Amino acid sequence: MKTKIFTVFLFSISVFVFSQHKFMKYPEFNKNELSKTKSTIKEDAPAEILYSSISNLIINGQLETKVFKRIKIYNKEKSSQYLDVEIPLYEGNGEKEYVSGLKAVTYNLDNDKVITSKVEKDAKFKSKEQKNQFIQKFTFPNVKDGSIIEYQYQVNTPFLQLLDKTYLEFDIPVIYEEYVFDFPKFFGYNYNFQGGLMPKYKEDQAQMMYGQDYYSLRLGFENVPPFKAENFMKNERNYITSVRPELNSTNFNNTFKSYATTWDDVRDKLKEYDDFGGQLSKKSLARNVLSQDILSMTLPKEKANKILKFVQSTYTWDGNVGLFTGDGIKSLIDSKIGNSAEINLYLIMLMREAGLNVSPMIMNTVNRGILNIAFPTIGAPNYVVACLEDNGNYYLFDATSKFSLPNLLPPRAYNYNAILLKDKKAEILQINNFIESKTYLNVDAKLNEDTTFEGNFKDRDTKTFAILAYDEYVDNKQDYEKKYKERYTFNFNNYKSEVVNDNEFQTSFDFNTDGFVDGVGGKLIFNPLLFLYRQNHEFNQTEERKYPIEFLSPYETVKKVTITIPDNYKFENLPKSKKFKTEDEGIVYSYLVSTEGNKITVETSVKIDSDNFPKEYYPAFKQIFDAITQLEGQLVTLVKK
Repeated sequence: MKTKIFTVFLFSISVFVFSQHKFMKYPEFNKNELSKTKSTIKEDAPAEILYSSISNLIINGQLETKVFKRIKIYNKEKSSQYLDVEIPLYEGNGEKEYVSGLKAVTYNLDNDKVITSKVEKDAKFKSKEQKNQFIQKFTFPNVKDGSIIEYQYQVNTPFLQLLDKTYLEFDIPVIYEEYVFDFPKFFGYNYNFQGGLMPKYKEDQAQMMYGQDYYSLRLGFENVPPFKAENFMKNERNYITSVRPELNSTNFNNTFKSYATTWDDVRDKLKEYDDFGGQLSKKSLARNVLSQDILSMTLPKEKANKILKFVQSTYTWDGNVGLFTGDGIKSLIDSKIGNSAEINLYLIMLMREAGLNVSPMIMNTVNRGILNIAFPTIGAPNYVVACLEDNGNYYLFDATSKFSLPNLLPPRAYNYNAILLKDKKAEILQINNFIESKTYLNVDAKLNEDTTFEGNFKDRDTKTFAILAYDEYVDNKQDYEKKYKERYTFNFNNYKSEVVNDNEFQTSFDFNTDGFVDGVGGKLIFNPLLFLYRQNHEFNQTEERKYPIEFLSPYETVKKVTITIPDNYKFENLPKSKKFKTEDEGIVYSYLVSTEGNKITVETSVKIDSDNFPKEYYPAFKQIFDAITQLEGQLVTLVKK
């Protein structure tokens, strides 16, 4: 479905009327703005929004959304996301959204003369992304450092229940922006607000428009600084200021109708949809598919896991996410390729055919934003997985990833809120990734007489990290290898990436490199972690942390380096072993050194016991990782025997 929603802070807007401020008054183009070389709000900003207006008007049973934007480009290379515009459109139930009045132009200054370059008609095109979903696209021509780009268009839609979410903060500054929503009095809308940005101008009032009573919400913002994302955020849009209206009632001719829904209502509606419940009802598609070996299994979880593996090995996800099927489950069976709904709904069908108590669980992917459980709507969720209930316990399954396991979903699915659609009711649940992922970094090296190192390196990932590594590798093997070449800038050979130990993923290579040893006064000095040592870490934020700390899963990273030194050398100085942890053992670290003959082994472990922490925990992370960086900087000194 087209609409989106997520967990928000709800505020009531008091009635403020600033009659001196004029909304929806697009400013004339100012030639002097082409001469600007930097933003006055943030000097190093690559671009800034000079003016933005999003106005929504319900008239004659249609929603008209008018968009006008004018953006100054200071650095083209760092502003690429603003040079391509995409307008999402939806078609369904015999009705559709359409774009009109699309105009787009690039302004440049040449010898004090304004040069305009229009986006021509043949540069605008519409593409089908998924079933019922289309995107109108265009790219600005002749953009340079110093250009101004400007575009405007109108979208007409018959879908009035849930308007698109409008974001009011960006990664670039905004000089002025406004949001307007005018609707007839016989409609009742709730406003879902998120974030901390407060408008300078606001109106929330009744007024006469088009010969009838209207309500108007108008918000104006000036000199908005860029939103600053922090490390370890799943989706920064969960915290960016936004507004979204949702229809809650109508009152035509004194006939009141409530549009307020419950998740039970959503569950009932989904059962009626051909591309959701209609697919699940086609039970014949799941008959005579599973082997007798699977069907005869008695333990529900083990049986479900076998069915998961069958679907994973037989069908391939096409990369498209959706709550609804595209071409349908019959097409999935024939082609062996399908979207996320087709694969996971078929997984549910097969599990049910095997006699298991399995229900769909719907949610938002991380990129979609957190599902707002306070505002049930069928247009909110965009993902579905299978949920097995056994002896009062829930087990989640997702067959879109080849590496997923019972209760180990792909990272995109761990987004806090979810709705379990049982036979007789809908149940609100919160899902987190409690399964620990591990990364093992192993180096087995030999120090040669010429102070070069040669050896073997292995990077092995488990659980969630293995899912990510495998998917990234399959998506583009050349780019995956390139990542290692950029990270480890010395020469290596016999590079290999492969599945090991069933559901683990490993990359390995052999190396021969210099540059890790200093010779001082006949002594050899080096860091025993070699190229696994990092001088910096990512918990380096100097400003106060504003948002929670989010990881993909609880995790442990283990580094183990074993070095064989030449027979004619001995150890003079060795690093000191050390362990430390937080009081609640949320973070545990160890650095252990051991020697045996002419070998030294250094093994480090950093363990994080949760996939999320409150922002107040950030100083502890920073302090510990500062200590880790210092501790792992210890050196070994060798002298000749």
